[in-house]
Amino acid sequence: MSRMLALYSDYGQSIWLDYIDRNLLVQGGLRELVAQGLRGVTSNPTIFHKAITGSGDYDDAILDLLQADHEIDDETIAQWLTIQDVQMAADILKPVYISSDGKDGFVSLEVSPHIAYDTDATIEAAQKLWRIVDRPNLMIKVPATVPGLPAIERLIAEGININVTLLFSVDRYKAVSEAYIRGLSLNTNRAGVASVASFFVSRVDSKVDAALDDIGTPEARQLKGRIAIANTKMAYQYFKASIESPEFKEQGRRGGKPQRPLWASTGTKNPDYSDVIYVEELIGADSVNTVTPETLDAYQAHGEMLARLEMDVDLAQHNLEALASLGVDLAKITQELEQEGVKKFADSHDQLLAALKDKRIEVSRHYAGG
Repeated sequence: MSRMLALYSDYGQSIWLDYIDRNLLVQGGLRELVAQGLRGVTSNPTIFHKAITGSGDYDDAILDLLQADHEIDDETIAQWLTIQDVQMAADILKPVYISSDGKDGFVSLEVSPHIAYDTDATIEAAQKLWRIVDRPNLMIKVPATVPGLPAIERLIAEGININVTLLFSVDRYKAVSEAYIRGLSLNTNRAGVASVASFFVSRVDSKVDAALDDIGTPEARQLKGRIAIANTKMAYQYFKASIESPEFKEQGRRGGKPQRPLWASTGTKNPDYSDVIYVEELIGADSVNTVTPETLDAYQAHGEMLARLEMDVDLAQHNLEALASLGVDLAKITQELEQEGVKKFADSHDQLLAALKDKRIEVSRHYAGG
């Protein structure tokens, strides 16, 4: 049995792939991963930028779009290429969606990061993508910014599956959970909607570790590589409490599903740490871990399986308190990470459009025999 299958059957955790490209879809790679136990796919502007510009796999599709409309703009080309990928992935994952009764089998597609701080634009963009993709196992990714909260509530109320992304702090996670429950309360078909809350991990260690290096004391060095996991464990404790709350239980009785936490950014960035640390340390029931192909390969090769997410919770809280005692403001760091995350995805979106401008010229010349 593969480790992905074992994680789900023995520990109740789903593995989703944080990657998508045309080759993976058409050459059978995604079907093979699903057979091995993969239960979902996530994407973001950075992933699509790498996929579309990193090979010639999309050239024929770009040519088809140009032939259909010579004046088509780069934004529309990018949207159609990503929509095609998401539709194909959703169809491959449809059996997982059906067999899990709508718990897994999802493919995530992000609204433009340029509207992350615009509630109305986010709602409108999510509604449009939902209609165009037209797959029940689509999840629209909405950033967990303050303006994103009412958008999450509205879209859940309308029955649109939401992957809440760019979550870094437990406090914001609480606000997202509350928005989800409010959205459920306004939905007349609660059983028909699903959501995950994507809580980012490794980026927290990267930024906190830099602050600890600046302090440089033995006490500071001792906390390196521990804060992201501690932060995530606190988020999971809140998740467990939230699904036992009267507010959620009322929605649960009416068919509402829990908004599962999804551990994102789980690839190891520090070479001094294990390449599977953010998988091994975050195994827990009713959660999702979305992994890059590299992290998935590493975990399949040598990862350990133990439900560590609920181990040493008191120590995790102690580490967070010790961090604060050193003068490191985790709330400020997580706010910076949110802003940087939005900017990073916006930059990738813009880089994709710039690359498509060159790509359409290249494809057109090739077609014309130039």
